[in-house]
Amino acid sequence: MNLWKNYKSLLYKTFPDLKFESEWACWEGKGTNLTARTYTNPYFIKSREVDIWSDKSCIYNTIIYPKTGSNLPCFGMDLMGFTEKRVIIVFDFQHPVEKYLFSVEGLPKAEKDYRFFEMGNHFSENIFVRYTTFDKVDEHLDMFGQYLTKYKDMIELEKPTGTDTSTYTDFDAYMTKLDPVGGYLAGKFGKEKAESLVNDFLFCYG
Repeated sequence: MNLWKNYKSLLYKTFPDLKFESEWACWEGKGTNLTARTYTNPYFIKSREVDIWSDKSCIYNTIIYPKTGSNLPCFGMDLMGFTEKRVIIVFDFQHPVEKYLFSVEGLPKAEKDYRFFEMGNHFSENIFVRYTTFDKVDEHLDMFGQYLTKYKDMIELEKPTGTDTSTYTDFDAYMTKLDPVGGYLAGKFGKEKAESLVNDFLFCYG
């Protein structure tokens, strides 16, 4: 299943200089597959992505960590297709500084608080959350492209060069506590593998 193929295509079209760096994991268990990979480009410390899929579900998670020294946010996306009728799309500018309310002009602002996504605490006022179905995921593709374009503009304006990963310590520690994926993956691949993915790959700076 490749539910998110058009989102991935748009991501790599927006940042064509993203280069594959390494594959951290390639697992199969209980009818579910997982790959975990990292990419880099001149202004990113890394872009790390996880694909999790089965015959019935398809999840894609990526966070782009920009190089440091320019007070830039990360760009994160959780594209979660659990069943045909239970799909959640989330993308946002995720600032590494705690209690930092980040906002971008010209993009919609969230109209309410969402569970797991606290505006003003690593998540921006522009956090985009939609509940949809398999056959309607691409209805939000245009907005995804607008967010990516805004992010690319930020990156190209600042051209960050720093490599101080301690910038992301609080961010990754917060995400480790917040992210519900560990329990989900433990049931598929075992507790040890799930914990390693969360701590050693997804949020390794925490």
